Amino acid sequence: MEHIASLFAQVQGLTGIGIGLIIGLGALGACIGIGVMGSKFLESAARQPELKPMLQGSMFLLAGLIDAAFLIGVALAMLLAFANPLLSAVQTATGG
Repeated sequence: MEHIASLFAQVQGLTGIGIGLIIGLGALGACIGIGVMGSKFLESAARQPELKPMLQGSMFLLAGLIDAAFLIGVALAMLLAFANPLLSAVQTATGG
């Protein structure tokens, strides 16, 4: 029984590390992506100011899509945090 409790604790600990990586690296990637896109928008708007309204709409659309990808990662992390499917798989594998 002690082995099963140790296995559950190990799964929960590694899940916590995975959650941190999902949220941390997802946020880092989204911030870098939006920053690069914003700098390219400013660069292109400075070169051709007449295209600024069209480019601005596209930029905000893409910023929303980049942010949506990060929020999907956050939702997956919350699923792992509060309704961990890995624990039920371990429980059925150990016969408990």
